[in-house]
Amino acid sequence: MTSPTVAINRLRELNEEYQQQERQIRLGGGPKAIDRQHEKGRLTARERIDRLVDDPQRFVEMGLWAAFNMYKEHGGASGAGVVTGVGPVEGRLCMIVANDATVKAGAFFPATCKKIIRAQRIAHMAHMPLLYLVDSAGVFLPLQEEVFPDTDDFGRIFRNNAVISADGLPQIAAIMGFCVAGGAYLPVLCDNILMTEGSGLYLAGPALVKAAIGQQVTDEELGGAAMHASVSGTVDFKEKDDESCIRRIRALVAAFNKATPRADAIDPSAPAPARAADEVYSLFTDKPGAQYDTREILKTFVDDGSFEEYRADYGGSLVCAYARIKGQNCGIVANQKKLVKPAAGGIQIGGVIYHDSAEKTARFIMDCNQKRIPIVFVHDTTGFMVGRESEQHGIIRAGAKMVNAMSNCVVPKISLIIGGSYGAGNYAMCGRAFDPFLTYAWPGSKCAVMGAAQATGVLATIEEKSRERKGETIDEATHKAILDAVRESYTEQQDIRHGAARGWLDRVIQPHNTRDELAAALAMTSNWPSEREFRTGVLQT
Repeated sequence: MTSPTVAINRLRELNEEYQQQERQIRLGGGPKAIDRQHEKGRLTARERIDRLVDDPQRFVEMGLWAAFNMYKEHGGASGAGVVTGVGPVEGRLCMIVANDATVKAGAFFPATCKKIIRAQRIAHMAHMPLLYLVDSAGVFLPLQEEVFPDTDDFGRIFRNNAVISADGLPQIAAIMGFCVAGGAYLPVLCDNILMTEGSGLYLAGPALVKAAIGQQVTDEELGGAAMHASVSGTVDFKEKDDESCIRRIRALVAAFNKATPRADAIDPSAPAPARAADEVYSLFTDKPGAQYDTREILKTFVDDGSFEEYRADYGGSLVCAYARIKGQNCGIVANQKKLVKPAAGGIQIGGVIYHDSAEKTARFIMDCNQKRIPIVFVHDTTGFMVGRESEQHGIIRAGAKMVNAMSNCVVPKISLIIGGSYGAGNYAMCGRAFDPFLTYAWPGSKCAVMGAAQATGVLATIEEKSRERKGETIDEATHKAILDAVRESYTEQQDIRHGAARGWLDRVIQPHNTRDELAAALAMTSNWPSEREFRTGVLQT
């Protein structure tokens, strides 16, 4: 078994590696691009957010890793050219979407669209106000076919604006740079529109207007702040500069007379956890064959004395419990990573979901919905148990029951991947396909159909058979080259950063900050709609 010291060093080193990469991502287009933004008399997206929120330290950024290592042929798109996240504004939690003009002038890449749509989805689920800080050149034209037409592309953002408005969620848009072409519809679909002097709002810029209809116009005549404030009547507030605009946004938020998620939902006097947050580095290990007790991990972030385990002596490969995190009630469903000895039957392997644990968890999920308690799913699973005995015990039926109950939840679902999240285990633990409110992950965690060791052999065999059918001889050297290439590719794909780049999770968090992160996530759900009735589909019993 791996020594605790090795496990400690590896997780700490991974965490620091990820932190260094995140610091680089936050630079956006880099120091020179930031200087150019300042030369225009404008703040960067992150500077605007820092001034907008009550406390920059409480801004919870979402999708930071979007587009990571993608679009290299186009020079990359750090953070997908947009900053999104939740922060307190005048005591109200708001979703903020700020175009980063230092990255390709804030142009929309495919990942940009998906990131903004995800932010809208989070806000819509939690009945949270949306604040848009607009500074974008529009669609990144070399990739227009991947940005323009589909249900998770550019147009969906505006459809969401309209639907969110119809559902009564406040939306404020501040044009603090350029807002052109189809993107011009975003602010006009919001409740209030602000615009700073020197900004532009138009369907087509001067060059395109001249090419299309031969008309020669200036930026200001076509779509300047003064024109829209006094001639077209499109904007509600014309502001001198970014600072003035931000003050106006805060005043408008302060005037909301509508229930919103509360920035004060966290109880500062809640009991501390039974174990120190930093102990997580000595408790957790992802080394093959090593084990850890999930209950000890949970003790590093739940309020001491609040942990009430559900059916503790049954279905031990999943731990289900009622708990509080900084005074906020929640249910917890966590994969157990140590060997379990049931009262009847043989040893159960840690991280594997068995029929009894799936049955127990389905019932627990139903009870959380009955009580209207949010559920936190803590992933470290290789999937469901296979084999004759498992099939005869009805593993498919039990697993389907768990998936059914989880899919039909009316309470918030928050997923945290701390180790592996593989195959159908990912599905049952509220993977991305099952509408989690938020999905978080620890550095070094993995998500894929199966682990690299199992997948590499299968994929290498398929590749070799294909080559043999074409008449190629597979000698030992070729076999090794194929195996190495497949392993490298699959290992990259299961890296959590690969998934984060594609929007499959919202945030990579530091393990020792798990309590603060989950508490903030739960606080975002304080205005969650509760009128919907909980019911499942057909359950095979």
